[in-house]
Amino acid sequence: MNKKRYAVIGGGINGLAVARQLLLDFPDATVVLFEKEASVASHQSSHNSGVVHAGLYYEPGGLKARLCRRGGELIGNYCRDNAIPYDECGKVVVALQEEELPRLEAIYRKAQANGVPGVRLIGSNELREIEPNCIGLGALHSPKTAIVSYGQIAARIADEIRERGGRICLNSPVERLLEQGGEVRVELADGEVFDTVFDQAIACAGLQSDRLAERSGDQDTPRIVPFFGQYYVIDEAFKSHVKGLIYPVPDPRFPFLGVHFTKRIDGQMTIGPNAFISFGREKYDGRSVNLADIFNFASYPGFWKFAARNLPATLRELKTVVSEASFVREAARYVPTLASVGIVPAVRGIRAQAMEANGALVDDFVIRQHGNITHIRNAPSPGATSSLAIAEYIVREVMRR
Repeated sequence: MNKKRYAVIGGGINGLAVARQLLLDFPDATVVLFEKEASVASHQSSHNSGVVHAGLYYEPGGLKARLCRRGGELIGNYCRDNAIPYDECGKVVVALQEEELPRLEAIYRKAQANGVPGVRLIGSNELREIEPNCIGLGALHSPKTAIVSYGQIAARIADEIRERGGRICLNSPVERLLEQGGEVRVELADGEVFDTVFDQAIACAGLQSDRLAERSGDQDTPRIVPFFGQYYVIDEAFKSHVKGLIYPVPDPRFPFLGVHFTKRIDGQMTIGPNAFISFGREKYDGRSVNLADIFNFASYPGFWKFAARNLPATLRELKTVVSEASFVREAARYVPTLASVGIVPAVRGIRAQAMEANGALVDDFVIRQHGNITHIRNAPSPGATSSLAIAEYIVREVMRR
């Protein structure tokens, strides 16, 4: 019997998954989740593509590879068990040029090493059978890649936490975690210290993870540098031109993937996202700014080192930011029948990307313990796919070290 007391900071899908896992493994424990907004999943958990990634790209043996594969299975099972829509629409990664074919084969080898089910290299004829309007010299087909609503999953997990006796404190921003004598106190933003003393705390603060970690005694790097990604919905009349997901072969010259086609669980078809610096960690409207957030990245030497190394990528992404026509042209390279399609802005996400002081983007998940406090310091894509597996890993491995 475990009657320990656990605090979870952050009501996104990762924090919710951790709180649920604690209650599954320790049903007699006290679990309190703190969320600064008026509802759970208000940030990246409800501002994303909705893709359940299969684990194609990730370095074999790394946390991303391991937890994405396990997480995808758990998300699928959770959706089926809870009657949440789940669509295995499949995905093709398409090579348009000869120089991309060796990179496509390298992805295939990684996918095989990661145990991705059903993945195959296909030629142009078979590509047209899967995606009749898509052109390409060849592709990698991942039939098990799926789509969901992570916001809907998060809402169900929140209900389950309450059903299992956990407590969710909304409108409760946390300023810092204070550890003394093997116990952890939660100080809220208004200066009040929460009345329960906890044995352990898990911080899943997403876009604010570096700030909370530093205020709670952890080191100040890596730092979160926010990049927004804008999605657009294509005209209803054209959505049948794409059946599932069409992705480009990643270009090693650029830090982000580039524009691609993503079917949504509501049946709409989107193109996107681009990737450009966000002038606010939580400014999803694309018009307002947060001066403190701007100063935070502009005063970070790592940001300028990153920017200097990635000027071509910056120019590529800037075109799609300032011109919807450029956005469509980029997508139409793969589906020429959509060259003149109309688009309207859809969801805008902000990626909680950790960056080192030398300007390197942190590639793998970073989950770090500091005394009796565990911090998720980096969990961008496939963080949502991996959420239930990240929770297992934290509760069953990290916290037992």
